[in-house]
Amino acid sequence: MAGEFAGKTVLVTGGAAGLGRAYALAFGSKGAHLILADIAEPGMEETKALVEGVGGTAECHRCDMSDEADIQSLGAAVCGAHDRLDVLINNAGLHMGEIARGFFGLGQAKWQHFFAVNTIGPLLLAEAVRPALARANGLIINKSSMASYNPASAYGITKASLNVFTHAMAVQFGADEVRCVAIAPGLIETPAAKTGVADDNWERLKAMQAVKRQGTAEDIANLGVFLASDEGGFINNQVILCDGGNQMRGFRM
Repeated sequence: MAGEFAGKTVLVTGGAAGLGRAYALAFGSKGAHLILADIAEPGMEETKALVEGVGGTAECHRCDMSDEADIQSLGAAVCGAHDRLDVLINNAGLHMGEIARGFFGLGQAKWQHFFAVNTIGPLLLAEAVRPALARANGLIINKSSMASYNPASAYGITKASLNVFTHAMAVQFGADEVRCVAIAPGLIETPAAKTGVADDNWERLKAMQAVKRQGTAEDIANLGVFLASDEGGFINNQVILCDGGNQMRGFRM
C-alpha cells in the first residue's frame, strides 16, 4: 500500500542501476527515504531522481565496497544523520567477467578482492550501521545468488560464503532484534546481466525454469519489500531463492 514505509529509512548499496535501482523504486514508491551507495555517481543521481518521481526521498553517497575506510565512512555518515535505519540492502557486488567464468588461475589478489566486495563488505557495513539498525529493530538483506547452490565459479563461491555469513549474522545481530536474510535471485533481466550473458546461454538457463517467463528486477525488489513489511516480520535466518524454480542453479556455467 502507498505510504507503507513512510518515515522509514532504507540503505541500498549498488543503488545506481539494476537490482539496486529496483529496490530503491519499490521502497520509495511506498514512502521510504532511500540512502543510495555506489561508486557510479551519475547512476545514483538518476536513481535519486526516479525515487523522488515516485514519491520517495533519497540521498547519495559514494562508497567502494572493497575499501574498508569507505565502508566505515558511509556507516558514520548514516548513523550521524539518521537516528534509525529500518532496512540495509547489501546489494552491491561483483558478478561479471572473471569472477563468473571459473576459479583457476585467479591468484590471491583477485580472490581477496572478490571476497572483499561480495562477502566481507556486507558484514562490515552491517557492523558500521548496527546502532541505527538496532534502534529500528531493522532488517538486513544480503544479495546471494542461485549460483551459491552450485558454486562452480568464484562468483558462486563468494555467494555460498555469503549464505554462511547470513546465518551467522542472523544469530549475532539477533541480540539487537535485527533480522538478517538473503535473497538468491535466479536469471534476472538487468542491463548488466543481458550484457554479460551470451544469448544462447541466456535461453539455455531460462529454459531450466519451471516458470518460463523472464525474471525481472521488480520480482526481487517485491520480495525485499515483503520481507521488510509487517507481514514478513517473522522471517529470519533464511536464504530465499527467487529463481522461477530453476532446475540447475549454476547461473552462467
